[in-house]
Amino acid sequence: MVRVVYRWRVPSENFEAFKKIWRTTTNNIHKSVTGALGSFMLRSFENSTEVITIAKWDSLESWENFWGNKNPIEMEAMSKLATRISAEAFEEIEDHTKIRAT
Repeated sequence: MVRVVYRWRVPSENFEAFKKIWRTTTNNIHKSVTGALGSFMLRSFENSTEVITIAKWDSLESWENFWGNKNPIEMEAMSKLATRISAEAFEEIEDHTKIRAT
């Protein structure tokens, strides 16, 4: 498994719109792009304009096929609301997170 960490600078006035677009974008990618396994979003307590989205992929090759020219059309709407600072892929070694029962 691979986790891709995207760092974003999202102006406060764009955050709600960015969150909505990100949700739609990540769900569409998950449904339509081979190897995409979903994503989650984090926002800094110290600097509310700093947002991290972390996507899960089945392999580095799947993500590289999607990432292509580093500006996938699927992510264009997000880039209109925020500045992508970086995107970096990491090999997932172990995952001990648990889903809390509701």
